[in-house]
Order: sequence, then structure tokens, then C-alpha cells
Amino acid sequence: MTMPLISIVMGSQSDYQIMKYSEEMLDILHISYRTYIVSAHRTPNRLYRFAQQSAQDNIELIIAGAGGAAHLPGMIASLTTIPVLGVPINSASLQGLDSLLSIVQMPAGIPVGTLSIGMAGAKNAAILSAQILGNKYPEIQKRIEKWRAHQTDNVPEYPKEDYV
Repeated sequence: MTMPLISIVMGSQSDYQIMKYSEEMLDILHISYRTYIVSAHRTPNRLYRFAQQSAQDNIELIIAGAGGAAHLPGMIASLTTIPVLGVPINSASLQGLDSLLSIVQMPAGIPVGTLSIGMAGAKNAAILSAQILGNKYPEIQKRIEKWRAHQTDNVPEYPKEDYV
């Protein structure tokens, strides 16, 4: 059986400081991925090639992080039928609110699943990707269940006074 593959894309090198958290979660869950820089504005030809080639490359889900105008997730979604999850990147001027609004306000017919701004969004995009793929791949479902159980087991029942 061919393992599913997730693509993680971002608009620029500076976005990697957030999108690396998607990679880390996928590593924990032992899910294959490839990471690329694909700018909607500076590398439009690369964007078109990436989106149009994704299905042939066994890509089953795309996590796209973008800041500012944040057109990358929506542009990819407009060029492929592969599900796209958008991660708004924190921006200097509006702390990522501009990115969030740009990604979440897609026109009807071009959906992008939008996560929260920054690190939490990048981690949750990877987890949500695994949950989606887990519907098709039982071994991924088992890994998610095990990870969730571990997460639950690590929450103490009572607070500790010396916790800082």
C-alpha cells in the first residue's frame, strides 16, 4: 500500500519558523510529508506547477501557511481538488489577523479549511490532516488515538505548588 503524503507549503522562508511545527507533529505521528516554498506572488509559475502536479505526486492533503495578503492557500485550492488547510502566519503589522481574514474569507466553491494563527494553527493543521487521513488509513487512526491518549495521560489531576 502506498502511504499518503502531505505537502506543507509556505509563501517564504520566514514562514518556516511557524510551519516547522506542522513538520514536527507529522514526524511524531509518522506521516510522510514534503515541504516547499511556493509564493503566490513571487513564484506564480511554481505555484501553478505545484498545484497541478500534486495529485500525480500522491499528495492527499496540503497544509499551506501564508502571511500578510495570504493568497497561497486559496490559490492552491482554486487549482486542485486536494483538500487544503490554511495556516495564517503572524505578521508584524496586524499579528496575523490580516492573514486569518484573507484565508478564511474564500468565495463559495473554493473551500480552505482555516486553522488558528501561528504555532497552534500549524500543529493543529498536522493533527487535523492525520485525522482526515485516518478515515482512510487505519494505522494513522491508531497513531492519532495513541497520541491523544498520551496527551491525556500527561495532564495532572491536581496542581502542584512548585509548578512554574
